[in-house]
Amino acid sequence: MNILISNSSDKPIYEQITSQIKQMIMNGELEAGSILPSMRMLAKELRISVITTKRAYEDLERDGFIYTVVGKGSFVAEKNVEFVREEQLRIVEEHLGKAVAGAKAGGIELEELQEIIRMIYEEEA
Repeated sequence: MNILISNSSDKPIYEQITSQIKQMIMNGELEAGSILPSMRMLAKELRISVITTKRAYEDLERDGFIYTVVGKGSFVAEKNVEFVREEQLRIVEEHLGKAVAGAKAGGIELEELQEIIRMIYEEEA
C-alpha cells in the first residue's frame, strides 16, 4: 500500500493515513473485500507507532470504510453509495471553502467565481 506521510503537514499522521486509505477506497484502488496490511505491518512500513495505525484503522472502521475480523485482519467494506457521496461532498465543500476565501481575498465577485467553476467543471467533463 502506497501511503505517504508528511512531517510538515498540519494533519496528524493518523489522519493522513485515514484520508489516503479513504481516497484509495473511493477511487476504486482498494476494492471491497481487499485485505489491508496488519496494523503492525503498516506501522513498520511507515516507521510509525502501532498506536497511530490502530487509531487510523479505528476511524476507518467507525466511518464504515473497513471492517475487522478478529484473527483474520481488516478488510475493505462494501461501498455504501450514499456514504461515499457524502464523503465526496465534504471534500468538495472543503476545497470550495478555500477557493471562496481566496476569491474574497482577491476581490473576485460571486458571479465571476461561479463562471470560473462552471468553466472548470465543463472542461473536465
